[in-house]
Amino acid sequence: MPTPRIAAIHDLSGFGRCALTIVIPVLSAMGVQCCPLPTALLSTHTGGFQGNTFLDLTDQMGPIAAHWREEGVAFDGIYTGFMSSVEQMEQMAAFIRSFRRRGCLVLIDPVMGDHGRPYRTYTLEMCRAMAELAAEADVLTPNRTEAALLLGEDYDVLRLDREADCRKWCEALSLEGRRSVVLTGVSLTEGAVGAACLDRDRGTVEFVSAPAVEGQFHGTGDLFASVLAGGLVRGWSLAEAAGLAADFVSRCAQRTREEDTPRREGVDFEPLLWRLGQRMEAEPCRN
Repeated sequence: MPTPRIAAIHDLSGFGRCALTIVIPVLSAMGVQCCPLPTALLSTHTGGFQGNTFLDLTDQMGPIAAHWREEGVAFDGIYTGFMSSVEQMEQMAAFIRSFRRRGCLVLIDPVMGDHGRPYRTYTLEMCRAMAELAAEADVLTPNRTEAALLLGEDYDVLRLDREADCRKWCEALSLEGRRSVVLTGVSLTEGAVGAACLDRDRGTVEFVSAPAVEGQFHGTGDLFASVLAGGLVRGWSLAEAAGLAADFVSRCAQRTREEDTPRREGVDFEPLLWRLGQRMEAEPCRN
């Protein structure tokens, strides 16, 4: 069968594990071709570093997309992450409408904030624009903060430690069942963390979890969404792909903690990529 192909629209940091420095190796390990469309080039990511360089690539995104169209490039998936401006979000909505075809999965990770606050670069206008872009998603992967921002809810009200509440928020985020939702940061039992998965095709909400690892690790959101995207374009169910993602993130966070990797360098995932490759080898593409 042809190798699945995903267009990955994310920023690229020269140092620090996040965005494309996670997306590309993870998808490759899962037997998925990653076609990156960089939104910006940074010397380092912004978590724990000061004075990083930043080159906005908005003016290159349109020409890249146009060249792909001229060459007849087609995708099995489109996966978007952090956007640095309203203009980029508008371009991505146009990109999705242009490249979407039958069988092409659109996964939008609405990277807007964490720990109850939007990122310092995010304005109210950008939050609104992200909500509009998210309307294009087949699968949406917000954390608790992003869910609150998208729904206009208070962060403290949006609790993720009760099944009934998680179902409620997933249904609200699904736009009346028009898109699937993987709500991350769900913790229904002590010592475990995972996600609530609303599958629009099945009309069900399932829960996945893995051992929680104490501490904060940069890049775990990108890691989770990348594994999820890879599993989905290989034909896995939403809950299966989310379960693999939760397990892999937990293992990588545990390794990062055990190795005492400097937190600002991000989650230490590379030595464990073989696990993803091994799993893919055991379960060929189902599409």
